[in-house]
Amino acid sequence: MVKSYSKLGESGIPETASYDEIPKPDGAGNHFLQGFGASAMKKRGFNSRSWIQIDRSGKSQTLAFDKFTLMRRCQLPARDLRLLDPLFVYPSTILGREKAIVVSLEQIRCIIMADEVLLMNSLDSSVLYYESELGQRLQASKDQNDDLPFEFKALELALELASASLESQATELEIEIYPVLDELATTISTINLEHVRRLKSHLLALTYRVQKVCSN
Repeated sequence: MVKSYSKLGESGIPETASYDEIPKPDGAGNHFLQGFGASAMKKRGFNSRSWIQIDRSGKSQTLAFDKFTLMRRCQLPARDLRLLDPLFVYPSTILGREKAIVVSLEQIRCIIMADEVLLMNSLDSSVLYYESELGQRLQASKDQNDDLPFEFKALELALELASASLESQATELEIEIYPVLDELATTISTINLEHVRRLKSHLLALTYRVQKVCSN
């Protein structure tokens, strides 16, 4: 049903409002609705993100995609792409779909397809290393006639980097824990107990992350 917008004339009889006076869906000409344009679209995920594209030959370039372009390109639903959103924290996950593999392993968040990898761009050292290392491995395998599928090479490297990152964090935590336990054995205090409690919490969280990677 079409709504009619009207106002009272001098005679008290409702007059039909002009087109400029009718509220516009995008807020044009209507101060009350201003702000529901580009900013609202960004909040809904329309804004583009930076991705590193790595092809089968190992060459890479930086591209920008919005969510819907990425969904069409990779033939993935929005809920799968949500796992790669850096604004949210999800446990490590590997999803196998018909045309793509969605990978979220620690700092490595990417989409692996038959002919390319789309790696979420970041200044994190793991992301930069993944880009350079995968390119080198693809170049080397081309010279050595390696028959391992492209998708497996990309996924293998992501698992290697996630495992190395977790191992490094476990080593650092171990180095920090032992002196605290030794001190607690000689001196029991509120500060020492709180320190042990905090380290235990970190250890449990790290153990959970390791288990999620292993389960994938």
